[in-house]
Amino acid sequence: MAVSFKTAINPGQASPSPLGSYSHALKVGNLLFISGQGCRDPKSGIEAGLTFDANGAVVAYDIEEQTKGVLENLRAVLTAANLGFENVVDITVFLADMNDFQKYNGVYSRYFSMENPPARTTVQVAKLPGRNYIEIKAIAAFAD
Repeated sequence: MAVSFKTAINPGQASPSPLGSYSHALKVGNLLFISGQGCRDPKSGIEAGLTFDANGAVVAYDIEEQTKGVLENLRAVLTAANLGFENVVDITVFLADMNDFQKYNGVYSRYFSMENPPARTTVQVAKLPGRNYIEIKAIAAFAD
């Protein structure tokens, strides 16, 4: 049975398919709750910025490339809802290693250089899904 107070937003092929049973985003009232975005390429399904050994194991990652991938996936979800980065009011960033903060923040700052950037929380986590070293979830607001 569908719940009438919320509407799912699906960016289709512009964003990677969810890795589980969740919506890319839900519109509730004038807010859009966006699920955590990783850096998987929507077409290939491969995470950005990885270096592999001969056996296919990750030996290095580029947090700047991963951050760009995450933010482009976030952009795809916002675009599907007819919103942009200027509509984002709150962001939670999950880093696998807080030592990546300065590099991720440099990329992030280019996307959120507006006069009133969103509120933000950044935390280090033990492990993220897939081969992501960063994940970002957000809340955006629709104009009245």
